[in-house]
Amino acid sequence: MTEQGGVFAVILAGGSGTRFWPASRSLRPKQLLALGPSGDSLIRETVRRVASLSPPDRVLIATGKRLLQGTREALPELPPSAFLGEPQAKNTAPCIGWASAVAFRRDPEAVVMVLPSDQHIGDEAAFLAAVRHAVASARAGVITTIGVKPTRAETGYGYIEVGDAVTEAVSRVVRFVEKPDAETAEEYVASGRYAWNSGMFFFRAKDMLDAVRAHAPEIAKGLDDIDAAAKKGPEAEADATERAFAAFPSISIDYAVMERAETLHVVSASFGWSDLGSWQSAWELSPKDASQNAAPEGSILVDARGNIVRTLAGAAGKLVALVGVEGLAVVDTGDALLVMPRERSQDVRAVVDALKASGREPLL
Repeated sequence: MTEQGGVFAVILAGGSGTRFWPASRSLRPKQLLALGPSGDSLIRETVRRVASLSPPDRVLIATGKRLLQGTREALPELPPSAFLGEPQAKNTAPCIGWASAVAFRRDPEAVVMVLPSDQHIGDEAAFLAAVRHAVASARAGVITTIGVKPTRAETGYGYIEVGDAVTEAVSRVVRFVEKPDAETAEEYVASGRYAWNSGMFFFRAKDMLDAVRAHAPEIAKGLDDIDAAAKKGPEAEADATERAFAAFPSISIDYAVMERAETLHVVSASFGWSDLGSWQSAWELSPKDASQNAAPEGSILVDARGNIVRTLAGAAGKLVALVGVEGLAVVDTGDALLVMPRERSQDVRAVVDALKASGREPLL
């Protein structure tokens, strides 16, 4: 029997991660890859990281139906009831609302922490300390997020303006800010009043459901329909879920709830956070040799500096030799080979677009 008021971990695992092509594919997205230094998949790292707060019976993996098999295989220690397969991708608000309703059904006093499945955390002790502060704030009835103290003027992240302190660790949220231009990002960092938006949220399940009802009634209606059907059995619940997701708007939790809520709290912290957004990020986190190369053991590297080499799947064990090159990303999966300047890692999406345009679906 689950203890009332337990902490549920909702792990968002529906993304595709196209910037990690060719390693990332439609049925093997970023979160199922071992991109960090541990050697485990990112989603497995995420579940393990919060195991002291949320044991397997309090973990919910929100993913797409088509990814259920691969995600279950990546997390064999979790029970079948841990996996929520979204019939359609409708952004984070329907997904988080649905997971909150499931948690509430299992424990009306549940506290929920929503965590992306594809991030890297360097300092896990500092991360868990921040999480515990956020859980305590959520348990007191205020939706809370974690803001990462910025280390640079990053234009690829959203920001949170941090207001007055509520406790030593918790402050009020003034507003959420979209990804800024370079000049604005410099101003944010210099002010000391902004944190990166980590995409992590903490709340009592009942508080999120109330907020959805207040700010996104069309989502609330679908959740009510799913709950009513669940009382009739799994088949009725599955049918109702299909219908509800077909009708849900595609909207993020930030737009649907967070930016409309009257009071939000934020815990600002530093814990070696990276959203692992590209092969550049993977290189930054990887162990390197004296010449700053991140390459498989046994690679031949002659006058080569600052490269990342990954041999995956069908190319595992292949010898790679680099001579006289610098700053490259070389990724071989057996059926595809990517070679590019590491600094152009964001441009991998152009390859994915070209493959789609040419109908080469097996490579996606």
